[in-house]
Amino acid sequence: MPPLKFCANLSWLFTDLPEFTQRIYAAASAGFQAVEAAWLYDSDLQELQRVKNATGVDVVLINTPLGDAKAGDLGLGAVPGREEDFRKGLDLAMQYAKALDCRRIHLMAGRVPVGADRATIAVEMEDTFVQNLKHAADVLSNEGITGLIEPINTRITDPRYFLDSPHQAAAILQKVGHPNIKLQMDVFHWQIMDSNLTQNIHKYFPLIGHIQIAQVPSRNEPDSAGELNFPYLFSLLEELGYQGYIGCEYKPLGSTNEGLGWVKDYLKRNKREDHACKQLPVPAFP
Repeated sequence: MPPLKFCANLSWLFTDLPEFTQRIYAAASAGFQAVEAAWLYDSDLQELQRVKNATGVDVVLINTPLGDAKAGDLGLGAVPGREEDFRKGLDLAMQYAKALDCRRIHLMAGRVPVGADRATIAVEMEDTFVQNLKHAADVLSNEGITGLIEPINTRITDPRYFLDSPHQAAAILQKVGHPNIKLQMDVFHWQIMDSNLTQNIHKYFPLIGHIQIAQVPSRNEPDSAGELNFPYLFSLLEELGYQGYIGCEYKPLGSTNEGLGWVKDYLKRNKREDHACKQLPVPAFP
């Protein structure tokens, strides 16, 4: 079985460095051959390209824009009346993805509008999301890019987020009916909302296009104290033949580099060199 591949989420790791370009250098220096990030849109695209090329690091995932962050937006895919804004955001995400050769975009669903009742507006939001995802599927397929939808837990992280369980996401994907729109599994959110990880991973594995990890409930390193047995989960993903990247979307307890011991432990247990995390010669920070 091939080893699992890990990528650094630059919105969570190396955050002592203010610029994403600096974080790319740091991730490469730490041994990561791939990175992901939520929102890169405040960074100069040409500079991101330059640093990506200088380090040889792959960018494997970005998110669609938040929308109006000051107004409380967290994506717009399922928000009724914001369809045009969603399409503009998708166009911007496509611009960055194509320039960075990024093959996955997380199409954020967004929040239940303030003052609205979730149960009352659920059908309208789902219909909006399905139509926006069908549009995105056509746009993304022309560039060979996969769109992803990610359930985010509503118990701890965001009570108003529309998409909050793998079961809801799977039903929406069935209605969309496009093979290039897939499920993004963050085990942190899945465990909080539904537990039953083994059965859910088996059930939804054919739909999964990307995975992210963090310990529960602290959202720290996989080897920190918590509910999840990551050696078991890693073995399960190996047995299932998962070949994509696993995003390290967690809050380091100390410095990012000090908290990477779990990767070394994974390599030691498997007694093989992981091409996703090894020391690489890279330029010093500019």
